[in-house]
Amino acid sequence: MDATQAIEALRRAMPAAHFAQRGSPEYDELNNSYQSGLCSDITPACIVQPQAREDVSIFLKTIKPFALSGQTPFAIVGGGQQPAPGCSNIQDGITLSLQRLKGINVKDGVVQVAAGESWGPVYDKLGETGLGISGGRSFRSGIGGLALAGGLSFVSSREGFICDSVLNFEVVLASGSIVNANAHENSDLWIALRGGGNNLGIVTRFDFRTFEQGPLYGGSVYYFGQSFPGQLEALVTELKKPDASEETHLMLSIGFAAMFGPQMMCQNQVYCTRGIDKSPVLQPFTAIQPQVDQMNSLRIHSLAQAAREQASDRPAPKRSAYMNTTVKADFATLQAASMIYEAAIEPLKPCEGIIASMTLQPYPVSLLRRSATQGGNVLGLDPALGPLVNILFLTFWESKSDDHKILSTLKEALDKVDRDAETRGTSVAHKYLNYAAAFQDPIGSYGTENTEKLRHASKKFDPEGLFQKGVPGGWKLFS
Repeated sequence: MDATQAIEALRRAMPAAHFAQRGSPEYDELNNSYQSGLCSDITPACIVQPQAREDVSIFLKTIKPFALSGQTPFAIVGGGQQPAPGCSNIQDGITLSLQRLKGINVKDGVVQVAAGESWGPVYDKLGETGLGISGGRSFRSGIGGLALAGGLSFVSSREGFICDSVLNFEVVLASGSIVNANAHENSDLWIALRGGGNNLGIVTRFDFRTFEQGPLYGGSVYYFGQSFPGQLEALVTELKKPDASEETHLMLSIGFAAMFGPQMMCQNQVYCTRGIDKSPVLQPFTAIQPQVDQMNSLRIHSLAQAAREQASDRPAPKRSAYMNTTVKADFATLQAASMIYEAAIEPLKPCEGIIASMTLQPYPVSLLRRSATQGGNVLGLDPALGPLVNILFLTFWESKSDDHKILSTLKEALDKVDRDAETRGTSVAHKYLNYAAAFQDPIGSYGTENTEKLRHASKKFDPEGLFQKGVPGGWKLFS
């Protein structure tokens, strides 16, 4: 693979764009900005940063013959938070970084957000007028990775997935055409982009529905492993209530970090999105004893403050990996998953700098119903399936020499979780794209009908298959 000719052609065609060549300090800074070192290990020949949507159009027109011929494939990166290697970077090809596409505009209940923004400035801007958005829970996360793959937010129980709040996508197609995709214009593309990832075009702006939003009550509670089974029971009980609150965010984790010693530790990240101080619905998840009192962060705060706290909970960038599955809300299934995970983590504890967790994030029935009423998506999650729980294995570590041991051990454990759920009749096919590992097939897990919708959109809006052949990273539609 030789990208020299493609880079020269792009420089001539895009004089206003910024080019970071391999070996330069700014190249190193950009390529080391990914959340995971597994992505930064990949070294493109050049990183191109467009300044405007028109640059993106020129980029696609110019690189198309090089990419389709296999001479110079490319990757697309926004915030760089998805840790699956290759999904947003490419060895010896060209990585298109959208980080210089900036702009936030609020008008008539809609916020228009350029693809290079992060959620923090969006929350700050909306907070000035008492508005909120269904957005990322980390202040520094990018926009596109969440909004094109589903996306979970503080308010998902009430508002659905993040993609369900996108009223319009401004998209640059493989032809270089700049179009809008919404309920009235290119509606098939609009639906397909709600979960379709990087398969259909490059989105340069997202238009989100907003809503009035006051303070939240919530934060983190840290406690000890022996209390986790009781928390699993409380979670399933809450999810199965016929009148379960739509104003709650519940996220339960069990894991290991050397700073806490050899035992497994737990964290609940819980919020009442209507700001009810010491909300009684959260009480089962906040009143655990014993807990680490000095780490209790429960309080009244804004969406922006909550997102800042979540961002600070993340360790500094190092090697990281996600992998996930989905099950029905069932205590025995979740307890078995916890036991499988704890056994898998034990031999990994000596790995340098490891911070590992099994994190449970519910898809309550209210979330699934909201998705269905907001125009639909391609995620394949029927409300009749719910309530569901996503099981995420989230891992950070220091040394490349530990990659194989950690990844193979956790993959084996996740396979055991899936097999156990199958025997109990509680397995669900869905694999959440935001948390998918390279070995998983989130697109296929959407089901035949939704996969066909995506393939139809691809053939219609990208008939030559530029985003299938020329952008090999991520999860493709025809593989």
